[in-house]
Amino acid sequence: MTMIKIKLVKSPIGKPETHKRTIEALGLKKIGQVVEKNDTPQIRGMIHQVSYMVEVID
Repeated sequence: MTMIKIKLVKSPIGKPETHKRTIEALGLKKIGQVVEKNDTPQIRGMIHQVSYMVEVID
């Protein structure tokens, strides 16, 4: 399975609670942190929901 790298670029402070939980579920805690996840439709949906706070790295 292919992997996808996700980087947190904006703080979740002051954002909707559901978006904060999504960031937490992706395993992101600090700005600039990068996590590697399997490229699945579920992960892609989570990225889409918080796309204004995260960046996908090739």
